[in-house]
This record gives sequence, C-alpha cells and structure tokens, in this order.
Amino acid sequence: MVTENYKKRILAIDDEPIIIRVSVKVLTGEGFHVDVACNGLVAKEMAGKNEYDLYLSDIRTPAMNGMQFYEYLRQEQPGQEERVIFTTGDTMNPEVKQFLSDKKNLFLAKPFSPQELRMIIRQALNKAPNFC
Repeated sequence: MVTENYKKRILAIDDEPIIIRVSVKVLTGEGFHVDVACNGLVAKEMAGKNEYDLYLSDIRTPAMNGMQFYEYLRQEQPGQEERVIFTTGDTMNPEVKQFLSDKKNLFLAKPFSPQELRMIIRQALNKAPNFC
C-alpha cells in the first residue's frame, strides 16, 4: 500500500483489455492512481500533460510501441525514461531481447500474475532514493 501523503501516479500502456483491467485493479487496490493509454502515441500525449511516478508499458502496441515511447521520454523528458517498466510477451524476439538488455529497465514477461506486478512496482519504487 502506498504510504506517502499522496497517491503515486502510474500510466499503464497496453492494447490488451485484459492486461489493462488486471493492472488497473491490482494497482488501484495498492493505492495508486492509474491512468490508461492504449498505445505509445496516446501515452506521449498524456505524459506531456501529466506527471507520472511510473510508466508500465507494453513493448508491442500499435501506432507507437513501447520502445518508441521510451525514446520519446528520453529525448523530450530526460530522466522519465528510467521510470518505465516494460511488459512483453515477446521475450524471445532478438530485437526485444537486445532492447531490454541495453536499457536495463525493469520488465515483466506476459502473462504475469497480480503478485508479480505488485513486486515489480515495489522494486521500481525502491530502485533508488530519488527515483520517485
């Protein structure tokens, strides 16, 4: 449960309705404020208008994928790209494997359990003292 005097804000980016439903249910149950984007293009617009403590981003979304969204953050909002947790069902793809290896961000392989989601969010929040 979030113990700070404000709710941490997470942007969940995924085009799979079941993943979004589970993520929103788990994260709001943990006390987070969760916004939802169906792809990186929508997420880019939302990130330009709101401040987020974390981004939970699928790597494969239409219009703008998670890798492109990460690059947008890196270029336009330096430091925010470090707050991205990636999700993917495509861990065997060489491009995805290389990207995840190069970036060193946390990631969850799909399908993931509610407990795995809770654990990685906690891990991200505790990653560094000045992270969030």
